[in-house]
Amino acid sequence: MERGRWVEVADGVLVRRYVELDQSLGLVVGGERCLVVDTGGNDPQGEELAAAVREVTALPWSVMITHAHWDHFFGTAAFRPCDVWAHPRCRDEMASSADEQREAWAQRYRDEGKPELADALLRAELVLPDREVAPRVELDLGGRTAVLTHPGRGHTDNDVVVHVPDVATVFTGDLVEQGAPPLIGRDAHPLEWPSTLDAVLALDPVVVVPGHGEPVDRAFTEGQRDELTVVAGLIRAVEAGELSVEAALRRSPYPEDVTRPVLDRVLASRA
Repeated sequence: MERGRWVEVADGVLVRRYVELDQSLGLVVGGERCLVVDTGGNDPQGEELAAAVREVTALPWSVMITHAHWDHFFGTAAFRPCDVWAHPRCRDEMASSADEQREAWAQRYRDEGKPELADALLRAELVLPDREVAPRVELDLGGRTAVLTHPGRGHTDNDVVVHVPDVATVFTGDLVEQGAPPLIGRDAHPLEWPSTLDAVLALDPVVVVPGHGEPVDRAFTEGQRDELTVVAGLIRAVEAGELSVEAALRRSPYPEDVTRPVLDRVLASRA
């Protein structure tokens, strides 16, 4: 299993970085408890993360799942027993789609010549959240509060961010991505995503930790919000028949393979 590396972004706030999927998982350490932000995509990764957390702190832990995509929750078994927080729609989506997600990505890994990752994903134990974030929870970690909040729909309809106010840090899950365009998948809400990032920016972060990529700052997040605003405008124009898909693709801030599937879904909904 790939070993991650810690990046400390503030006192007692760390990001565990992995080469696979350019993934970023989080840790917030208080005086009495710690909070793990996402657990990775299989049992070995979860076990590696849990061991790495124990090298940092022996405090009791809680887990927060930012959204219902497999690479953020299939490592949770390594942390039991613990409370697992998520948006209620995240739990529902995990329960209904986890097997479909794992089978699709296992096939992708096999196609990419990574059978060990496919096998690990197929063997991963699904642990469903047992605590609800709807829409805001303040977790007392002992001398530090971690605020879990659903800022709106964007990457999914169940995105939750973790705000650590005393160090102006926000873990955003895949509402923000660094190193690649944000994934505007079938379960995304691109028309609402910019306003959801406005809600994240209203937390006045200095450090923003994306679900994939290196930690970024407020300016980067504003730039991604602005790009998504352009995409939302193109979607509305195509939906209204004011712009062709090809014209919209030329104006998009993102590559065709990111933008076209979104616009094709718009056309399909009009058919």
